[in-house]
Amino acid sequence: MRFRAKQTKELLEVLDSLRREFFPQNKEFEHDWHKKRKEVEQRVAMLPKLIEEAACLVKIKRKAGRKPKLSIAEKTSLLIFAIWMCKSNRDMADSLTLLKPLIGKEVSYKTIERLYSDPEVKACLYNLFILLLKDSKKEFAGDGTGFSLSITKHYASNPRKKGKAFRYMFSLVDLSKGMCVAIGYSCKSEMEAFKEALEMVGKLGVKMESIALDKYYSSRKVIGLFDKEVKLYILPKRNLRRIGFRWLRVFKLIMEDPLHFLQAYFRRNLVESYFSSLKRRFGWQVRQRRDDRIRQCLMVRVLLNNIFTVRSGRS
Repeated sequence: MRFRAKQTKELLEVLDSLRREFFPQNKEFEHDWHKKRKEVEQRVAMLPKLIEEAACLVKIKRKAGRKPKLSIAEKTSLLIFAIWMCKSNRDMADSLTLLKPLIGKEVSYKTIERLYSDPEVKACLYNLFILLLKDSKKEFAGDGTGFSLSITKHYASNPRKKGKAFRYMFSLVDLSKGMCVAIGYSCKSEMEAFKEALEMVGKLGVKMESIALDKYYSSRKVIGLFDKEVKLYILPKRNLRRIGFRWLRVFKLIMEDPLHFLQAYFRRNLVESYFSSLKRRFGWQVRQRRDDRIRQCLMVRVLLNNIFTVRSGRS
C-alpha cells in the first residue's frame, strides 16, 4: 500500500476536522486525589517496608575500611525524606537535629549531599522504583520537560529552554495508573532523555503495546526505535514530504479508526498532568549541580510523585 502526498494531506485534514469537533478543549481526566486518599495512605504506610525489601536486594562488595554509620535502608530513607521536605541539605541537617533523640544518630549536611551519588542508595532506589510498579499495564504515553538549575531562570518563561541552566527529563507514564514507569535524563536535549527512557524500559523487561507521543518525536528515526507490534499514536508534522515505509504503520491506524486514533493520542496529556503535579509538589528548580546527583534527585521526585498519584475516570 502506497501513500502519496495528496492522500496524506487529505488524511491529515480529516484528523483536524475530527479534532475540532470532538476535542475542542483538549482536556485530559484530572486526578481525584481526595476520593482516593486511602490508596495514597496505604502506599505511604508501605513505604518503609518496601525500602527495607529493596535494600535487601542490593548486593555490593564493601572495601576495607570503617563501617558505614547508616544502613542502606536508612540512607535511602534519609534521601527520600530530604527531597520530600523540599529543603536544602543544611536545612535538612538542622531539622534532623531535633529528631536526634528519636533516630539516635547525628547527620551532617555533607552526609545528605553524598547520598545523591551513593551507589548503594542508587541501587536501592532502582529496586524500590520497580517494587512500586507491580501490575503495570502495557499502554503508555510519553513527553519531556525541563528543570532549571537557577532560581532566576524559570523553565516556562524561557522560550529557548537551552543552555547550562537547564536539564531535561523524559517520562513514560502508564495510562492505566497514571504512574511514571521510566525516566530519562539529559543535559543536552529532550530527545536524548527520550532515548534513555526507552533503554530503561528495555532493562525493566516491559513489553510495550502502545505509546502516544507529541509532534516533537514525529520522525522516521523515532518510529524505527519501536518494534512493529507497538501501536504508535503520533501526529505527523504538516510539512511531511517523504512518507516512507515506517510511517505506513501510523497511517494504517489512522485509516482504521480516526476517532479512536485521536482519543489514544490525546491520552498523552496525562503526562502533562503528571509533570504539573510533580512540579507543584517539589518545585521546578533543582539545587544539585553534578549531573549524577541531579539524576538521583529527579528519580526520587518521580518515585514520590508515583506514591501520591491516583488515576480517576476512564483509563
